[in-house]
Amino acid sequence: MTRNTYLEMRLPLREEPLVLMTRLVRSGLFDPYVVYEGSAGWSLAGGVLTSVRLSGEAAKDLRHVGARLAEAPVSGWRAYGWAAFELGAALAGGNPEATQTLLHLIVPSDEVRTEGTEVLVRSVTPERLELIVDRVRSVNTDTPAEPTGRIALSLEDTGNYRAAVAAALVELRGQGPLEKVILSRRVPVPAAVDLVASYVAGRRANTPARSFLLDLGGIQAAGFSPETVAEVTADGRVTTRPLAGTRARTGTAADDARLRADLLGDPKEIHEHAISVRLALEDLNAVCDGIGVSEYMTVLDRGTVQHLASTVTGRLRPGFGPWDAFAALFPAVTATGIPKAPAYPLIRTLEGEPRGLYAGAVLTCDGDGTLDAALVLRSIFRQDDQCWLQAGAGVVRHSLPEREHEETCEKLRSVAHHLVPAPRPATSEQDAVATNGLTSDPAV
Repeated sequence: MTRNTYLEMRLPLREEPLVLMTRLVRSGLFDPYVVYEGSAGWSLAGGVLTSVRLSGEAAKDLRHVGARLAEAPVSGWRAYGWAAFELGAALAGGNPEATQTLLHLIVPSDEVRTEGTEVLVRSVTPERLELIVDRVRSVNTDTPAEPTGRIALSLEDTGNYRAAVAAALVELRGQGPLEKVILSRRVPVPAAVDLVASYVAGRRANTPARSFLLDLGGIQAAGFSPETVAEVTADGRVTTRPLAGTRARTGTAADDARLRADLLGDPKEIHEHAISVRLALEDLNAVCDGIGVSEYMTVLDRGTVQHLASTVTGRLRPGFGPWDAFAALFPAVTATGIPKAPAYPLIRTLEGEPRGLYAGAVLTCDGDGTLDAALVLRSIFRQDDQCWLQAGAGVVRHSLPEREHEETCEKLRSVAHHLVPAPRPATSEQDAVATNGLTSDPAV
């Protein structure tokens, strides 16, 4: 097979990466696109050279994904994409719906990456390379002010979330194997959203482990991921960083310190975190040697909440690769249940519909075996003319429905307060003022 190489050009980074990436997205040059903020920098992928989409029975085994990506007609590739939450049930032996895409990856024709003080532009054609380079260079020093308007959104439960938690508690307190289940709820957004502007506003206000903005496979999303599902290095080191146990962040140092102390001393939250770390160790044990916990039960700030956090690591055994690690760890233990397999049908029954991208992963994978997968939480979703937020809470035997509902509100605020309305032509001065005056409801 004859392989091409990406044409490349390096430029000085002359603006904030967040501004650069969203400016390029707004240019309309990239379709589809994925923006991914990783630990080493930002990337924007656009266009498709190779695509891998899995559904139905084909999604039960990820070992062939790497081989299919390796068929890309270029060397030095990086794949971008997402995995739906329901991929986890398929990997556990369930019967996935044949019509639902569970994994969607692309090797792009164009890429823009930030690397320290430089921008790396890559494309497979000289014409596209020149076009993108020109757009990167066209920095607007008079960048317009960010929109001040926000969409008003009530976070109160209009469904049956508290009742669902109560039903889960019956299962958890019974004789079955379940020790924990994460239940989520959707909050519809009643107005048109400017997804790119909301991503900018939300990223400035949040402290994520990863962030992303995408339009791929019929779904658009912007998110501020609090944790990674899997990080795999080229030499086979695997890391997962479970967060479990939550308290709000108020913005007041004294109150946040009090809530942090309460979190560290709460038996329910400590139990929830400890059993999550235990399962992460068990998941890694399936594919790794030398597993251990390098950091245990620290507290990390993530936007409007603070979490108990641990770092679990291992090294891939001979014969295993990055997709084995991803399959072992996906979905994140902090978004499913303990054990995972019996949690899937209960989640589907009590939530009433597929989660799709929520609680799945947005990820990158390189030809050298590097993989980085972010847990899809604290996100806004748009599909089929519908827009929504979604958040969940970990339910254990000692949970209280009212507290779990409150925890979903605390998490939703990380996104809900930063939803920018889509621009619309103002028919009068009054319309323009009304648009700019929309605000999120801080009391909810």
